[in-house]
Amino acid sequence: MATLRALECLVALVESGTVTRAAAVLHMSQPALSHQIAALEREVGTPLVERLARGVRPTPAGRAVAQEARSALHHAALAVSVGRKVARGQAGRLRIASAETMTTWLLTPAMRKWRLRHPEVDFELSEFTSADRMERHLSAGHADLIVGPRPSESSHHVEVLGQEEMVVVAAGGHHFATEAAVSLEAVTREPFIHYDPDNGLAVWLDELLAAHRLSVEPVLRTRSPRTAVGLAAADIGVAIVPVSALAGRADGMVRPLRPPVLRDIIVTMAAPSDELSVRFVSDLKAHGLPDGGRAVYV
Repeated sequence: MATLRALECLVALVESGTVTRAAAVLHMSQPALSHQIAALEREVGTPLVERLARGVRPTPAGRAVAQEARSALHHAALAVSVGRKVARGQAGRLRIASAETMTTWLLTPAMRKWRLRHPEVDFELSEFTSADRMERHLSAGHADLIVGPRPSESSHHVEVLGQEEMVVVAAGGHHFATEAAVSLEAVTREPFIHYDPDNGLAVWLDELLAAHRLSVEPVLRTRSPRTAVGLAAADIGVAIVPVSALAGRADGMVRPLRPPVLRDIIVTMAAPSDELSVRFVSDLKAHGLPDGGRAVYV
């Protein structure tokens, strides 16, 4: 197969008209350039230039090959340029797997700023309701990094962004509104909105209650903490949700748990040496979690 160097020699020869000038442009010897042209002619199967008394001129095949060669050389240079930009974290595609509540709360503002500063960076976003499924998604090579709570286990590089508060949500007129904070025991006495087993919060919440020797009888289950917020605000029951689920929430009442309950929010990277991932994670860490990961109580 023709090499880029041979194509470069042909283009230089066609544009300069002499072996001497073409060799000078490419900083190579005349015999070396002639060798490249001869090899390319063997590959094509026909002469590409005619030798004249005062230089050379391309044959019809030579003009056609030179035209395509210019395009090939342009794209080869572009490939190198793009590779360098990706290596510097200025271009490429960043595949993010995220807990669904993180999208509006944390990632959307960060991705918007990046798109404005680095328009050559594209994002691919997948949303999950389970940290363990996100971890498997990363391990399978389908994401470059994941953002959300800790999975059960991980063999990848982990960076902690901060701690997110877990809060109680109820309807605006609920009697919890008179309390500064709500105990887990008080929550268990109310109609409770729980999570489907597919949502990692279901196991997390059951373990939290069990650690306090408490349990609940759910009035219903949902896959989404954001849906749980809306159901609780509509007086279907009370819910325990992460602060990130409150982004853009409807009317309702929010109270902290007593004692406070926090969970780590982490970024896990498949390749901690990848500059694009490193720079994006560095920005996330620099800005931190919105409001420090705490709810704003009014």
